[in-house]
Amino acid sequence: MPTYKVEDRTYEVDDDGFLQEPELWTEDVARDLALSEGITELNPEHWQLINYIRNYFYSYGVAPMVRKVCRDNKMDLDHIYQLFRSGPARGTCKVAGLAKPTGCV
Repeated sequence: MPTYKVEDRTYEVDDDGFLQEPELWTEDVARDLALSEGITELNPEHWQLINYIRNYFYSYGVAPMVRKVCRDNKMDLDHIYQLFRSGPARGTCKVAGLAKPTGCV
């Protein structure tokens, strides 16, 4: 199984870098996973999306559709791509410690 290492911390991930043990997720883990997305500092907008995605997932058992993410967070898609270069599904879910969303290539 692949691993992702930051300094002295190692995480089991899948081939796309998604955390394999989501129950181990913490805000510190999110900061480490963000580095794999080229994000060196998570700002309040990053956290807004991360928390939204996590809360939605744990309420409904699935990640929200991109349109819903944009609407509920009052952000347009271009802005979300500025925050998470690999996108609202792949990037945000990865940093949020969730599995790779279905339909995500």
